[in-house]
Amino acid sequence: MLELIPITFHKVLQSRSYTVVILGTSEKQFAIYVEPQVGKDIQIYLTQGKKERPSTHNLIQSILEGYDIYPLQIVIEDVQESIYFAKLFLKKTSDDQKTIVEIDARPSDCLLLALLSNIPMFCTKQVLEKAIMHP
Repeated sequence: MLELIPITFHKVLQSRSYTVVILGTSEKQFAIYVEPQVGKDIQIYLTQGKKERPSTHNLIQSILEGYDIYPLQIVIEDVQESIYFAKLFLKKTSDDQKTIVEIDARPSDCLLLALLSNIPMFCTKQVLEKAIMHP
């Protein structure tokens, strides 16, 4: 069984060609590089809470809600050569039956959905141990 560690946002550093999102615990932080637009969206949600115009992530969230599917949590489950891998866990309830679906996703997409849906973010203990510490 994988041990999950709760993580939070610590910083978002923006440049023209990429964005660095610093995540982690109070003891250890690590960097995930994302596309500039995704980084800008993350920064907007962290500082202002909402964008003026909907983004692709808002569309995805609206489609999910339209079908009574709700994000439960994200898990950054692996890191290989500085590339992170994540899972998005979704819940659908119909006729008193709950179904949980696990979907492979880019961490950057998961991070934005976590902000939009106010769901918890985790990484595995192995990811935290393998990740290069950000100063």
